[in-house]
Amino acid sequence: MDDLDLAYEEAGPPAPAGTVVLVHAGVADMRMWEHQFAALAERYRVIRYDWHGHGRSGDAAGEVCHHEDLLALMDALDVGRAALLGCSMGGAYAVEAALAAPDRVAALALICSGLSGHQWPPAMLEQAAERVHSSVPPDRLARYRAGTADHVDPADVLAMAEAHTLWQVAGPDRSRDALPEPVWDAAVEMCRLVFERSWSGPRSTERHLVPPAATRLPEVTAPTLVINGLSDVPGIQEVSALLSEGIPGARRLDLPETGHLPPLERPREVTDALTTFLREVLAT
Repeated sequence: MDDLDLAYEEAGPPAPAGTVVLVHAGVADMRMWEHQFAALAERYRVIRYDWHGHGRSGDAAGEVCHHEDLLALMDALDVGRAALLGCSMGGAYAVEAALAAPDRVAALALICSGLSGHQWPPAMLEQAAERVHSSVPPDRLARYRAGTADHVDPADVLAMAEAHTLWQVAGPDRSRDALPEPVWDAAVEMCRLVFERSWSGPRSTERHLVPPAATRLPEVTAPTLVINGLSDVPGIQEVSALLSEGIPGARRLDLPETGHLPPLERPREVTDALTTFLREVLAT
């Protein structure tokens, strides 16, 4: 998408039963949806894309508003209305889009979702600092985050990606062995690219919906499915509870022994759940 500088892929039948947009997690890129992209395209027009600063899209520079990028991509691809399937902060942006343009969103599936305006609990932030941020010496990490490092050490990028994958994608109470090797390798590679681009690319600030989505969940009108990984970080699981309890009529699915990226770790279970949900809410 040259004008938006967003990389995307689409697939589906000539006469689809509806349109589905897949919004990836902050620690990943569009590749996390491989199974769902192929399976859902048997029935729907399916679009997956990389946020700015992720995957093959252009850099995130200056002020970035991801839910507006999502709606702009839909405009550019002549998508009037779609089901938005978002994981982690991709779920947060899907909710923002549903609040900003409710007529454009036919349904929401929110997987281990974030929530704009929600304050993460101090215990979660402390655990992240202890288990993830400590993987890189604090002086170098500070320079990377500020964009003032002369050189980004690939070993530091990999160490951070592996630590983050272990803590979040596997889950704080599981070991690396909990993830099959292909899942571990894919998650680390996507996360590695996220940190590499974040630390070496231009600085940016993120703009969210105002008032924030966390204060407006009762306004969401789209049919909603919340999928929660029971091995995910507890603070993130709390958001699944807020969403399923705060969005009118939302239903919730808990997946045992599942961390932060269920579409990657439990592809068949997630695809089956999404297929059942979409057949109901997009029925014509």
